[in-house]
Amino acid sequence: MIGRCFASLFWGVVADRIGRKPIIAFSMFSVVIFNTLFGLSEKYWMAIATRMLLGSLNGMLAPIKAYSVEVCRPEHHALGLSVVSTGWGIGLVVGPAIGGYLAQPAKQYPNLFSEKSVFGRFPYLLPCLFISLIAFAVLVSCIWLPETLHMHKNLEREIEMSGDLGVATHREVPHSEKKSLYKNWPLMSSIIAYCVFTLHDTAYSEIFSLWAVSNKKYGGLSFSSKDVGQVLAASGAGLLLYQIFVYRHVHKYLGSIISSRIAAVLSIPLLATYPFMTHLSGTRLGLAIYCAAVMKGAFATTILTGTCILQNSAVSQNQRGAANGISTTAMSLFKAIAPAGAGVLFSWAQKRQHAAFFPGDQMIFLILNIVEVIGLVLTFKPFLAIPKQYDFK
Repeated sequence: MIGRCFASLFWGVVADRIGRKPIIAFSMFSVVIFNTLFGLSEKYWMAIATRMLLGSLNGMLAPIKAYSVEVCRPEHHALGLSVVSTGWGIGLVVGPAIGGYLAQPAKQYPNLFSEKSVFGRFPYLLPCLFISLIAFAVLVSCIWLPETLHMHKNLEREIEMSGDLGVATHREVPHSEKKSLYKNWPLMSSIIAYCVFTLHDTAYSEIFSLWAVSNKKYGGLSFSSKDVGQVLAASGAGLLLYQIFVYRHVHKYLGSIISSRIAAVLSIPLLATYPFMTHLSGTRLGLAIYCAAVMKGAFATTILTGTCILQNSAVSQNQRGAANGISTTAMSLFKAIAPAGAGVLFSWAQKRQHAAFFPGDQMIFLILNIVEVIGLVLTFKPFLAIPKQYDFK
């Protein structure tokens, strides 16, 4: 996360210079190399170094967001970005499963792997190799990946030439292409709102797991790790279905801004119900927590995808990589801060279970709701500036 925080802007700028495809291919190459080296690490510093290098050299996130917008027509931008989120969601579900089934194979599958084999010496090499093979397959598939940057540039050049001949011209973005991204308030305001919602969503994910496994006398649900895993798996499955089949229709009828505001408003009463779930049990508790987790994931996806669309609408095509680089850098910073802050908040709340004002678990979700309200406020004028070329709802 730290490596990605420092390198995302650089890779976004490079993607604007040489294209999206080379950065995506190089990022997959870095996954093949450094993910394998991570599995071969024998010392803690080796593991940290390889992960840092992997985060620094894997600059795919910013270009892939730009690519998903550029490869789609404007009416399908929501679908393009939701596909990116879907891939991320699949990774969050499948990745831990791969690690769980393939880590320490000599202990899990002694009939297949010997303690004296390379997989006995390096207990985490097998899952890393498996992921590296997937990355290598994706790297090979990049051969057939079309480039979007030069095609759009040629189109703009043709349009400009037709303008010289007396035909009306239309550029993707009316403002100056050389305008500083940091002075582009429609971009920066949407990035700030995006980061606040990212902070909330990451902190919620951290707190949810801690709260669910904590004892009921501390305001938790007394779930086992397996129970939490099942809730997260069901939430992930529901989220994938929402992203693929539902979100584009929500965006079509409501637009990025209105859908984000509605999702933020609905998240507030939903989170407020969490502390009271501790009084439920059995089927009622299961039904309540599964539904709440799926709904919360859908609301978060609606908000984050909507703000991503606003960011990409605020810049010209030749600045989109750098803009997404700035967004990814800021997002990575907030994602790094959120788990630590959430852990401290949860520990503090556990010590005030019998307080008169919002005891324990109620205080946790109150603070999460305060962050959500701040994000909601940031989606309104005068803070949020709507891009002039943004012609959706």
